[in-house]
Amino acid sequence: MVFFRSVTALARLRSRVGQQSSLSNSVRWIQMQSSTDMDLKSQLQELIPEQQDRLKKLKSEHGKVQLGNITVDMVIGGMRGMTGLLWETSLLDPEEGIRFRGLSIPECQKVLPAAQSGGEPLPEGLLWLLLTGKVPSKEQVKALSQDLANRAAVPDYVYNAIDALPSTAHPMTQFASGVMALQVQSEFQKAYENGIHKSKFWEPTYEDCLNLIARVPVVAAYVYRRMYKNGDSVPSDKSLDYGANFSHMLGFDDDKMKELMRLYITIHSDHEGGNVSAHTGHLVGSALSDPYLSFAAALNGLAGPLHGLANQEVLLWIKSVVEECGENISKDQLKEYVWKTLNSGKVVPGYGHGVLRKTDPRYVCQREFALKHLPDDPLFQLVSKLYEVVPPVLTELGKVKNPWPNVDAHSGVLLNHYGLTEARYYTVLFGVSRSLGICSQLIWDRALGLALERPKSVTMDWLDAFCKKAKASSA
Repeated sequence: MVFFRSVTALARLRSRVGQQSSLSNSVRWIQMQSSTDMDLKSQLQELIPEQQDRLKKLKSEHGKVQLGNITVDMVIGGMRGMTGLLWETSLLDPEEGIRFRGLSIPECQKVLPAAQSGGEPLPEGLLWLLLTGKVPSKEQVKALSQDLANRAAVPDYVYNAIDALPSTAHPMTQFASGVMALQVQSEFQKAYENGIHKSKFWEPTYEDCLNLIARVPVVAAYVYRRMYKNGDSVPSDKSLDYGANFSHMLGFDDDKMKELMRLYITIHSDHEGGNVSAHTGHLVGSALSDPYLSFAAALNGLAGPLHGLANQEVLLWIKSVVEECGENISKDQLKEYVWKTLNSGKVVPGYGHGVLRKTDPRYVCQREFALKHLPDDPLFQLVSKLYEVVPPVLTELGKVKNPWPNVDAHSGVLLNHYGLTEARYYTVLFGVSRSLGICSQLIWDRALGLALERPKSVTMDWLDAFCKKAKASSA
């Protein structure tokens, strides 16, 4: 019943979206208007001066406004709850989940162009939305898709750099190495060395970012085929859209797998700026490191078990349940296994989130995909049971602020169903997806002239002294 209550809540949310005030409808209507210009860069050229003026006004009129208090818990607890970053492309609400430029995932599924009627959004459409704040037309998405396809050529030395590693190296190690090798062609680095004015920084950054987004699926597919398919690469098909072509290069031409890849890339693309990979990309980019260096650093953060690597851990854990208890495990048996996992000092992968306090909407849309396309899959049915069993157990444990499933709790089962069973590779898929969000924000970082990131750090001695002084002054 837990899931059905969540779906009911989602239905109520959709209902509220449909019953917005006339002002909200006006704002959304403006947001959804699109110019007939097919060129994304020219759209940005029109938007940037307006947003630069907006930022200057914010700083001049409200620069001294306090956004909250900083506590010792925040300093030693990973800066959680501390507002300290500007991130334009998305915003995460603890109760509602992610919004891309103001649009929720269900809204994106409704208004963004799809490859087929009623299908999943095309990632190119989301990229346009992240960069401009506008919902593109089908023609604009098609033009962007072709632009990315034309940018996707990867030099041989990139493959050679990957081949220099053992084929047993972790997929993320090979992927990040390939991205670093792509840096040789950085337009930003060349322009900076030639003395480009800072007001133009965004232009070579744009070129690097679009090139990077276009090429990472090619590099990622090469890593997959090298590791798991005897190095037998599949050539790119320029007639396909971004998600479908990635699926094709991986070796999966099932139409439903292509739809899944479109959905996967879209929902994993961005999750505001505080997560490890997004923050790392922004931090490194703030030093004017080019997008390749910034994104490679972000990938190394994504590879951590507490971030992007979690998606592989989920499927491995689910398979361990099946191996020990069988596919037809009862809810009572599943509850015992969950407690066994927790009592062994481990976590239940795929549950909980650093910000969210409700079921992740990215989980919900993947569940809807499964109900539509693979309702009888045994692992999907196990995931459904977990949704009913795990949250009450975690609530009873009493140490978890969010007992609900996140995006990782579902993605592996979908990929596994269509034959992509190599769980160690899953974080690479996450990395390809995240290029859209990180690169979009990097372009805006340079367009807005955002500063070098340099927060203040303190020692435990400093904290002790400060807190003792504060306590004495309040006595």
